[in-house]
Amino acid sequence: MDQPLPTILELQVVTPERPVVSSQATAISLPGKSGRLGILPGHAPLVSELAAGVLFFEHDGATRYLAVSGGFAEVLSGRVIVLAQAAERAEDIDVEKARRAKQQAEEQLKRAGESVTEQGQAQSALDWSSAQIEAAQQAARV
Repeated sequence: MDQPLPTILELQVVTPERPVVSSQATAISLPGKSGRLGILPGHAPLVSELAAGVLFFEHDGATRYLAVSGGFAEVLSGRVIVLAQAAERAEDIDVEKARRAKQQAEEQLKRAGESVTEQGQAQSALDWSSAQIEAAQQAARV
């Protein structure tokens, strides 16, 4: 006998420091390394690498936004687990601080020269601060 598909997802977003989100969701959008991933209840299992960007999910008729620095997502039939190096809820983001960090990262990227290590660090900082700003802006539009 076929089992009915779930109608709700359990979402967990965790970083090495702390759990950031533990919520139910009816839809989740993840910033995949190769593009956005849309996840609905009953989605086929998968594991995906994430890029720095905005994760958003719908719950109780509202859309909630988070900035993630990258990491991995495991999708199961009724559950999505995101393991991120850093993650922050849009409402907790200090936008001015993120803008200053973005400017510093852009300057660091210009100064990095040919150092692959310095370029990588600056690019990661730029991607993270950009994700924070985008998440806060998207949440403010709602």
